[in-house]
Amino acid sequence: MEIQGLPGQLLDELGPAIASGEVPEGTVLRGEELEKRFGVSRTVVREAVRVLEGMGMVASRRRVGITVRPKPLWDVFDPMVIRWRLAGSDRSAQLRSLGSLRMAVEPAAAALAATHASDDDRRELSSLAVDLTVTARAADLATFLRHDIAFHSLVLRASGNEMFAHLGDTVAAVLTGRTEYHLMPHQPESYAIRLHREVAEAICAQDAAHAEQAMRTIVTGALEELNLQLG
Repeated sequence: MEIQGLPGQLLDELGPAIASGEVPEGTVLRGEELEKRFGVSRTVVREAVRVLEGMGMVASRRRVGITVRPKPLWDVFDPMVIRWRLAGSDRSAQLRSLGSLRMAVEPAAAALAATHASDDDRRELSSLAVDLTVTARAADLATFLRHDIAFHSLVLRASGNEMFAHLGDTVAAVLTGRTEYHLMPHQPESYAIRLHREVAEAICAQDAAHAEQAMRTIVTGALEELNLQLG
């Protein structure tokens, strides 16, 4: 969810500050102070705070103020929270956490997709596998990223499990973060592209075991590479 206008601009200031710990838990913010500091109206502050409350990052009470809540209470699956954490000192922990989540979910989703995917899903996966191959060879990382997000999101949706499908934006956030923070090779590795084709082919062939194994190899390899780069 992208918030537009002045509330969005205020969130782009407050969100990363809270996520990075620059504004630590327990801090009490005053609406009037935020209005003055950022030169915005009370309505803008209220809208931004409402969004932060929805993420569990703050709690607002009359005559108390806006209190920053502890990290365990945040909605850590929210794509904006993920993006803010990736932008700060928490980046390494966030990427490792997301990588572990992918290992737990995506192989199972691929296995389910082998039996639940529609004919349209299978055709689209095959097409995306080709697109990934072409853009990888061209070292077009921006276009490759779009196809990679579409591929993994489709596998999650095609699993037929609505909770897996809901993680599409979360996986998109980690894939985007790897590219934006230069944690991807200049040209995607050929073995990784081959494995994406194997996932697509296995799902098309309704081979759940092969789909699961190929996807497990993809996400395990991605996490291992990340650990090497992050040290």
